[in-house]
Amino acid sequence: MEPTAPPYEDSPTANPKHSTNPVDEERHSENRGDRQTDEASREDNDTYFADNKISIPEYGDSYSFSFRKLWAFTGPGFLMSIAYLDPGNIESDLQSGFHAGYSLLWVLLLATLLGLLLQRLSARLGVVTGMHLAEVCYRKYPTVPRILLWIMVEIAIIGSDMQEVIGTAIAFNLLSNGKIPLYGGVLITITDTFVFLFLDKYGLRKLEAFFGFLITTMAITFGLEFFTVTPDVKSIARGLFVPGCSNCDQQATLQAVGIIGAIIMPHNLYLHSALVKSREVDTRRKDKVREANRYFFIEATVALMVSFVINLFVVCVFAEGLNNQTSLDINKKCVNQSIKVDYEHVFPPNNETIGNMDIYKGGVFLGCQYGAAALYIWAVGILASGQSSTMTGTYAGQFAMEGFLNIKWARWKRVLFTRSIAIMPTLSIAVFKGVYQLTGMNDLLNVLMSMQLPFALIPVLTFTSSKALMHDFKNGIFATVVCCILAVVIIGINMFFVITYVQDLPVVVLPFIGIVMLLYLLFVFYLGLVCVYNLGGTFLERIPGFMWIIGRDLYDLEPLEETSPATNDK
Repeated sequence: MEPTAPPYEDSPTANPKHSTNPVDEERHSENRGDRQTDEASREDNDTYFADNKISIPEYGDSYSFSFRKLWAFTGPGFLMSIAYLDPGNIESDLQSGFHAGYSLLWVLLLATLLGLLLQRLSARLGVVTGMHLAEVCYRKYPTVPRILLWIMVEIAIIGSDMQEVIGTAIAFNLLSNGKIPLYGGVLITITDTFVFLFLDKYGLRKLEAFFGFLITTMAITFGLEFFTVTPDVKSIARGLFVPGCSNCDQQATLQAVGIIGAIIMPHNLYLHSALVKSREVDTRRKDKVREANRYFFIEATVALMVSFVINLFVVCVFAEGLNNQTSLDINKKCVNQSIKVDYEHVFPPNNETIGNMDIYKGGVFLGCQYGAAALYIWAVGILASGQSSTMTGTYAGQFAMEGFLNIKWARWKRVLFTRSIAIMPTLSIAVFKGVYQLTGMNDLLNVLMSMQLPFALIPVLTFTSSKALMHDFKNGIFATVVCCILAVVIIGINMFFVITYVQDLPVVVLPFIGIVMLLYLLFVFYLGLVCVYNLGGTFLERIPGFMWIIGRDLYDLEPLEETSPATNDK
């Protein structure tokens, strides 16, 4: 099936490199025959926004700035930013502050800026082509790579979903003073997504407002913790703008590279490219596309800066509050505060240095250090984080399945499918292990999502650099170079993670790990070859069998109109 992007029509000069090979002619004939079916199903495949798109007011021209228009475009970026605030990110923040103090704040800032660059590319792809990333993958990649990509994205979604379940269950446990067991909190999260789907019936704007409320809740709760702790402003500034970590041990180094995996989530690129389709944009007009790109970028910048500030609050709270304290020091404060959670197990009365920190221990520490109110405020923030990220993960899964597989399930089936896979291992640990082992899964899940990042980063770089797809809106040299460097760095980080973690594994599983990593690298190499070819590496055509491996030809789209006749009349 060819990569069409309605409302564009195919150009008669769409494929200047069209082969005269009879086999290719037969394949192209079959593909052209599929197009009518594809376009007929386009309206049905518009997921949630076909009948509920937000109209953009015609106020001023397309080149001047308007707050009314910015407000109309506001929404997708904030929904996207929730992935930067999920419980996995919060735990990564507190571990960063605990192990490295303020020294890794610059890594958090850099990761957020890199995330903004990638989200910008993702949104541009959705606006210019009228298709989200998974839909473009369906039209560009052959069947086997496309299915593998879908599996990788699903793994990332399930890993993120498990972190959300873990965080939400811990929040319920803390708020109930331990009366709601971990497995009870996990079971509650099975139903919460269906509640969100019920809210979706009230309209897209109301749903966006609800997410705005949850983000505000996180900002207030974590902000209160920040001002309660009153961290050193000079140390914050030094950590933000002076790169380095001279006193960092191996654990702090792991946290530094783990921040990237926690902040930049692969399925979020698929999500953002779909969310921008919720606005009425005349994609046949170049000026309207340019206007939409500008406002979506402004909104995404504001949203990610808000998420950065919230993450900053969490890092600073644990960088300042846990400085040079032993388990006995905190235990004594727990006794004085008379908090009702099981602090004796978390901070036993001994002089040992605290070895690790997680969401649960962090909440108990805040209650012991600053009073029970601090514990409950922390738990409310974690609850808002877990609840909000649940729905965006569900959306991402829906878009991925519909795009990659070109099928449409009822939302409750999609929720049940992903949530069941995520719930079962988490529920097992909650029942048989408890909170201490449950929270320790975060590092492993961050590694898992970091390893899936190339399967979103390389496709989005490939397609947004394509003149055939993007025309005048294709990537510039700067964005292309930065994304290529980032892809190489992330692959290197993944190898570092694997080498670090396999050292503690039994020798018997190492051959299996080696085979999996070989297949992983081969698939990344394949996607990289397609990307290089799309960037102009036509020399690859001389490699025997390369075009057969690629499997698809590229087709141009109709050029965008600069302005409408009505605009010209003015």
